[in-house]
Amino acid sequence: MTDPAPVDWEALRLRAVELMERAYAPYSQFRVGVAGLVDDGRVVGGCNVENAAYGVALCAECGMVSELHASGGGRLTAVFCVGSDGTALMPCGRCRQLLWENGGPECLLMTPEGVLPMTAVLPQAFGVDDLTHGGSRS
Repeated sequence: MTDPAPVDWEALRLRAVELMERAYAPYSQFRVGVAGLVDDGRVVGGCNVENAAYGVALCAECGMVSELHASGGGRLTAVFCVGSDGTALMPCGRCRQLLWENGGPECLLMTPEGVLPMTAVLPQAFGVDDLTHGGSRS
């Protein structure tokens, strides 16, 4: 297997900003955009979509993961999530779980503190291995 190409973090940020500007956030005014690099070179993305019934709002990462699967699947290798100011925004816990499931421990995430692997932003993550071991990792 060859080493993956270097990540163009600025291109991911610009795509995330573009998507953030399309977010539907009439209630909170908190717009979020995200872009992710897929292991085959595609870039997928999403924006948050609010709802008057707050509990059914969709995070930007949900839209990105949906596009990932709708466009052929694969694994996320790098992700950049931005808020309204265009700077790195740490995904919520639910979305970190989505990133783990669709990118794994090697997936890189741009955070307010710089690039971190998913193992640093979701330590001791719950994953498919937990399902096959009945909750025991021994």
